Amino acid sequence: MYVEQIAGLNTLGISLARIDYAPGGLNPPHIHPRATEVLMVMEGTLYVGFVTSNDNDNRLLSKVLYKGDVFVFPFAQIHFQLNIGKVKAVAVSSLSSQFPGVITIANAVFGSNPPINPDVLAKAFQLDNNVVQYLQKQFWYDNN
Repeated sequence: MYVEQIAGLNTLGISLARIDYAPGGLNPPHIHPRATEVLMVMEGTLYVGFVTSNDNDNRLLSKVLYKGDVFVFPFAQIHFQLNIGKVKAVAVSSLSSQFPGVITIANAVFGSNPPINPDVLAKAFQLDNNVVQYLQKQFWYDNN
């Protein structure tokens, strides 16, 4: 719940979200440009992780979380959650901003409007132009 849903959060500097994951469900790599996130697993099993900044060699820090476990995703770091269990998982996310924002990496890069020039993406990701053009034609959606 962000300030848009609950006006009473205005100026409190916090927000909260419940996230339900189907078996195999993914909250894809994304960032919150204005917040640190604390995630607590209420049910199920999640594989979670974040990538440190370029200053720290882009190191992946990850862990499998079980009911009651907590994980912190630092401010503006790329992070994800994947339900690796055979049943649904539920987590509660607390964020250090009333308006944390979210940028889903693949959506932003391959689903921009207008599209980023495929030559740029091919070079940046070391992909063939055909692969880039295929990815740009996929149905990118806001999963938040």
